[in-house]
Amino acid sequence: MAVKYLEDVKFLIVDDNAFMRTIIRRVLSALHAEQVREASDGEDALQIMQTFAPDIIILDWEMKPMDGLEFTRKVRLSRDSPNVFTPIVMVSGHSERGRVVAARDAGVNEFVVKPISAKSLFDRIQAVIERPRPFVRLKSYFGPDRRRKTVGRGEEERRVAKPAMVPAPDHPMRQSEVNVLFNPDSAPDGGGDKGDTG
Repeated sequence: MAVKYLEDVKFLIVDDNAFMRTIIRRVLSALHAEQVREASDGEDALQIMQTFAPDIIILDWEMKPMDGLEFTRKVRLSRDSPNVFTPIVMVSGHSERGRVVAARDAGVNEFVVKPISAKSLFDRIQAVIERPRPFVRLKSYFGPDRRRKTVGRGEEERRVAKPAMVPAPDHPMRQSEVNVLFNPDSAPDGGGDKGDTG
């Protein structure tokens, strides 16, 4: 995969597990990313963002004292946020539908199911860079627009999954299912990215 354009992209890895931060850093290095900073939790990340403006944040869910969901909400909604539009890619082994929906509804741009691979992470980074979604502000939400593109007479519709294909809230989702949930326009036939690597 040709990924030379990541050389100029600034990344912030936010994970309380030093080993996981090392893995993500090595994957980014293999993808030719050169500007990478690390934070051990959400509070640390917000401090770093005061002096370092990441182009993309790669974020774990479970951290203390501030977890990934709370961090995302602060980036998206706080008046003190350095950049409310910063793309956020959440990386988590918790791929139950309820959790994935909660991450999406907090304003996460993309979601990578652990264990990660260079391909699964690059595919989500590439989606953020090459297929950015406009941001919308609603009463209780600010983040990437999840609606389908305009269809018919200027009306917008939301993708409605077939009931048989919607996993229960506690059922782990495959990467391809997560991709469709986050990018409803990416698969008109309900498919998603090919493969379930990641």
